[in-house]
Amino acid sequence: MKTVSTLTLCTACALCAAVLLSGFEAGSARAYVVPTAERPNVVILMTDDQTLRSMRAMPHTRELIGDAGATFTRAFVNNPRCCPSRATFLTGQYSHNHGVLTNGPPIGGWERLQGTSNWLPTWLRAAGYRTVHIGKFLNNYGRQDPYEVPAGWDEWYAMVDPTTYRYYGYTVNENGALRTYGRDDDPRWYSTDFIAERSVEIVERLSSSSQPFFLSVAFLAPHTGAPREPGDPLDIGTPAVAPRHRGAFATAQLPHPASFDEADVSDKPPSMRRPRLSSHVVADIEALYRQRLESLIAVDEGVERIVGALRAAGELERTLIVFTSDNGYLAGEHRLPHGKAKIYEPAIRVPLLVRGPGVPSGVRATQLVTNADLAPTVLDVAGATAGRPQDGRSLLPLAREPALGLARPLLIEVAQGARMRTTAIRTRRWLYAEHAGGATELYDLSTDPQELNSLSVTPAAAQVRARLARQLEALRRCRGRDCRRPFSSPG
Repeated sequence: MKTVSTLTLCTACALCAAVLLSGFEAGSARAYVVPTAERPNVVILMTDDQTLRSMRAMPHTRELIGDAGATFTRAFVNNPRCCPSRATFLTGQYSHNHGVLTNGPPIGGWERLQGTSNWLPTWLRAAGYRTVHIGKFLNNYGRQDPYEVPAGWDEWYAMVDPTTYRYYGYTVNENGALRTYGRDDDPRWYSTDFIAERSVEIVERLSSSSQPFFLSVAFLAPHTGAPREPGDPLDIGTPAVAPRHRGAFATAQLPHPASFDEADVSDKPPSMRRPRLSSHVVADIEALYRQRLESLIAVDEGVERIVGALRAAGELERTLIVFTSDNGYLAGEHRLPHGKAKIYEPAIRVPLLVRGPGVPSGVRATQLVTNADLAPTVLDVAGATAGRPQDGRSLLPLAREPALGLARPLLIEVAQGARMRTTAIRTRRWLYAEHAGGATELYDLSTDPQELNSLSVTPAAAQVRARLARQLEALRRCRGRDCRRPFSSPG
């Protein structure tokens, strides 16, 4: 059993007192209290570019985490790109505060993240946790120094770029030493299976200690990755699928919502006014869709194995488990064949499932939540203290109080080139965006969930647009508490 030191108890009590006094900015929420007999382990499971609808391929994950805990049905990311999103997870801050705006230089990539001696792993380490990372890390990691082990990690097993995007033949920095696995496309070393196997080994080994652990597990799937395989479409990249799962979704039909190959994009910004999708491109998107689903089956098996290892070790009920993705993905919506880095729903919305201490089972939480909430949630359950202002808030009170936090808006940020190109505010009803060059978009999601008809120049919506514009301006400059305070209507 993991016992609590006197110092940790004091930290936890201070944290809980602060939570109760603040009321989490709304009502009389019952804050989660760190157990006095133990501090929970924390396991974060993150996929890459996974959409909410692709959870159909992951029944074990839905059952073992979502059904046994809370499923957040309106979860979003602040910046729908891999690197800034992962930086938000590790800092609890929006992109404009942690400084990572894109995946590569000059305003993105691993090198762009400053203050990495002051982030989630160092905060947890200071609170007495053993910290471990395995799998994908931030983009560009390893290009300058493949032997680097970032501050705060007791154990480090990270894929080194550019090999991160290979499902075979990837190089792993193992606590400062480099080792390459699967050079000959040996199925035994399929990336997803390797990450799952190493995670199980870590759980089994660390569970024998009285020290709580924080395990960050980052799968590549369903991201595009080498090698190309027989039958892959020629003009679009796909993930490599585990041989045992090839063809598992061969008959899956690509969804064609109203936004797919959108009929009229005249209300969209100039950059979105693209030609209609050809039948050849649609066939490629369908092939990509099927392989992305197939690649997630191995992730689902890996999650089942990791949860099973926690159960076998007697640690499952003492572990907070979070499953999510770094961003969503577009597959033909609004005439975009594939990609992310847009403010539209398929790109910014992600799966988010949480189980563990302080999380009631079977909950479907409908509040708007963001990936900036992940670090505060981990700190809450661990009784640890952040060294940066937190733009997000703990998810635990939201899972326990369905009416809590309904009025909080979220900030969406998308950069391009060397500057921020688009910012948007997402509320329960509205999405309002401002683009460089002056274009704006406004969607009433209650009547137009597919974001087909922008109301930004509609006179009847002028008052709503003006109010959202003022709120967006405040969010663009927010830091800490100001990022999570509720605004008045419009909802």
